[in-house]
Amino acid sequence: MSESKGVRRRNPRGAVSSPSVLDAAVDPKPDDGGKGIDDKPLQGAGKGLAGITPANFLLQNLDHVAGLVYTLLSFWTRFYKIGHSEHVVWDEAHFGKFASHYLKREFYFDVHPPLGKMLVALAGYLAGYDGSFEFKSGEVYTEDVPFTAMRMILATFGVAMVPVGWYTAIELGMSRWACHLVALMVLLDVGWLCISRFILLDSMLLFFIVFTVFCLTKFNNKQSRPFSIGWWYWLTLTGLGIGCVTSVKMVGMFVTALVGLYTVEDLWEKFGDLKMPVREQIKHWTARVVCLIILPFLVFMASFKIHFIILNESGPGDSQMSSLFQANLQGNDFAQNPLEIAYGSRITVKNMGLGGGLLHSHPHVYPGGSGQQQITCYHHKDSNNEWEILTRWDEPPYDPEGPIRFVHNNDIVRLAHIMTTRNLHSHLVPGPITKLNHEVSCYGNTTIGDIHDYWQVEVVDDLVRGSRANVDRVHALTTRLRFRHQVLGCYLRADSTMLPQWGWKQAEVTCTPQNNPNDPHTYWNVESHWNDRLPPADIKHLKTSFLRDFWHLNVAMMNSNNALIPDPDKEDILASTPFDWPFLHLGLRMCGWGDTQTKYYLMGNPIVWWGGAMSLIVGLGTFGVYLLRMQRKYFVMNDHDWNHFLYVGKVAFIGWCLHYVPFIIMGRVTYVHHYLPTLYFAVLMFAHMLDHFVFSSRQLAPLVKQITFGICASAVIGTFWWFKGVAFGIDGPIGEHKGLAWRKTWNIYNL
Repeated sequence: MSESKGVRRRNPRGAVSSPSVLDAAVDPKPDDGGKGIDDKPLQGAGKGLAGITPANFLLQNLDHVAGLVYTLLSFWTRFYKIGHSEHVVWDEAHFGKFASHYLKREFYFDVHPPLGKMLVALAGYLAGYDGSFEFKSGEVYTEDVPFTAMRMILATFGVAMVPVGWYTAIELGMSRWACHLVALMVLLDVGWLCISRFILLDSMLLFFIVFTVFCLTKFNNKQSRPFSIGWWYWLTLTGLGIGCVTSVKMVGMFVTALVGLYTVEDLWEKFGDLKMPVREQIKHWTARVVCLIILPFLVFMASFKIHFIILNESGPGDSQMSSLFQANLQGNDFAQNPLEIAYGSRITVKNMGLGGGLLHSHPHVYPGGSGQQQITCYHHKDSNNEWEILTRWDEPPYDPEGPIRFVHNNDIVRLAHIMTTRNLHSHLVPGPITKLNHEVSCYGNTTIGDIHDYWQVEVVDDLVRGSRANVDRVHALTTRLRFRHQVLGCYLRADSTMLPQWGWKQAEVTCTPQNNPNDPHTYWNVESHWNDRLPPADIKHLKTSFLRDFWHLNVAMMNSNNALIPDPDKEDILASTPFDWPFLHLGLRMCGWGDTQTKYYLMGNPIVWWGGAMSLIVGLGTFGVYLLRMQRKYFVMNDHDWNHFLYVGKVAFIGWCLHYVPFIIMGRVTYVHHYLPTLYFAVLMFAHMLDHFVFSSRQLAPLVKQITFGICASAVIGTFWWFKGVAFGIDGPIGEHKGLAWRKTWNIYNL
């Protein structure tokens, strides 16, 4: 940073303009690209080759040498004893299983986007894994599962975090003391270390977040040379970064928001530059739209396209997708099923609302309302989803030997539940959750029933044949239907409203009095269809749409993620709240805690976590004090230093808020590993505050700065060495390992 002016001075009124809080984070001087590591002049330049000595060359590349050293140290920390535990640890049970599905090409469903899981599968493929292991929690890996190699491949993302963190601090314009401190904290935090050593998504998520922030800082340092090759290069990589991070976990949307806020502020500043031609303004806007919106979205969509291409066989996640999508998977039985629906057919009925499930019933009854048998929507395929289409009570019963009678538009039918023989029924009883709708239940049996069992079939359209006018008979898979209750005039409806535990957390089904023809939650289609009297269907011409499947799967993922709420009836000993994270109130046991088991405890380096949390408070307070002093026309920094202070502070503080506050707002169950992406911004703020008050101070002696760095670095290294066992693995009785519970809330010793 510039040293042309004193740190503390009172300027004449109007001598220095007071920068706004929302000033663009772009250095206004022509040398604003000079903060980056690539912009330093070569020692001896201008004197020919003779002027470039080995000493000068080493001095010029000292930052790269340090980056290489940190990379080698990171390899050691991430790979040391990585295969020590031969058991399936924590969420390896999930993500290892997803890798197996990819290798066997079986379609599955998960709440996270597919890129990270495809990389896990790629690690398995490169390691020689064949997809045959079941990855049951706590199970011992068999000899044919190269789990150590898979862990090492994925740990490489954790390795790369350290040098990228080092170079990010350099690009942020921090002093070398602060840069070293950032690299040490990223290297030696036992939380980041522990989470990077297993078959999980977190190492990839963390790397892509750190990579995106690095690319953003590189792009910022190219702002003085707009539309140059370097400018385009780093803007494009920033877009690729946010595309990759959102394709691993939706948490990536938070760093995307950080890039978005930076871009909005940057463009707003350019919009206020009256000297900039309109054509150049348009070029800036177009570049951001293409590189930071279109490109990331294409990366996100491409990950799903590859996901669909690989998983082309029927698997455990079929029921989350549309019936037409399932019909295009290999190995399902839809090709043997008849196409045209007839009376006497045995069917399953799927709701066509995005994320909808199968119409379901079971012997359990509603605890209130009518007390009759429950009706729900359920994604898992089982025999409780099967119904039979029958005639009205006042018509002759279905004759399996009589003429085949197909189902047409406006037919009035009964739907009898196969397993319990009860009939789909509705009446003037409020729904269990949605009280404005009518309750839907199962009532009667094969001989007992009434007119409240009658449902009128209303054809909406057909995905192959087109509008209702072209639909003569109801077809499985493609015909969209509505079921109108003949007596009440309401429509059978299911959405994402979940029943309590008495309803097994399944989706509520009601009958809505509102006749909204455009409500997709009232749309249904016949999925599975069995009728021995009808020929199998020819479904080769039934093609699905990628965009429809892409949208459907993302909504289903969102609904499932929102359903991950704490269960008041159960105590989750692993869960924690966001308020537990900044000061490391709780950790997380990642495996069994027996004396013969290798134990891993997910917690952080206390110095890193506590220092980062305190620095956020100090940073916010410092900013407030500076604003008050500036209002009194007492400026402690020149414009260059003030803009730099603001820029780094905004990246760190706003990045932290964007990654932390949403977890306070959302109602889903949370764990301590959700704070790990947020921690990176606390680390940047920790280094930034030390840099601002100590390392870059013009009033402190170099010895004071060296002592301060030595104390901080020793504290980080010392606490890492003290707690390294929680990441490398603790063997034997836990009571033999003393001094690990610095806080009483850490459940390291209590069983």
